[in-house]
Amino acid sequence: MVDTVSPEVRSRMMSGIRGKDTKPEIVIRKALHAAGFRYRLHDRRLPGKPDMVFPKYRAVLFIHGCFWHGHDCHLFRLPSTRAEFWKAKIEGNVARDRAATEQLQTAGWRVGTVWECALKGREKLEFAAVAGQLADWLRSDGSAIELRGAA
Repeated sequence: MVDTVSPEVRSRMMSGIRGKDTKPEIVIRKALHAAGFRYRLHDRRLPGKPDMVFPKYRAVLFIHGCFWHGHDCHLFRLPSTRAEFWKAKIEGNVARDRAATEQLQTAGWRVGTVWECALKGREKLEFAAVAGQLADWLRSDGSAIELRGAA
């Protein structure tokens, strides 16, 4: 299948995709800050540069986009154009995510993941429930949490 836009337009479109400070990250940050949680952002000293680091709770939080991290949900679809490139790219992201999670857990960190589909799309969860589950997990001794859209 041929791309419907010129390479220049495609390049401009792709450069507009943010790697951090995305809308899902910001809404989660605001909700947890309002609930009294304090955190650091994108700590480069930790594997995977977690989106949020809660040193007091020895916990980290990743907010993953379903496309970029290869989530098995309705928001992910492998592009038909340059399929091999995209497959390799997304598989690499998934492998890095897995390695970072293992390294963090080995170092004694609790790891949380919020998938984009939990916050948007036809399977999204109620936002108050997402924020509440994250707050409860941070206060608990639970080693991990993964929030995804209702299947």
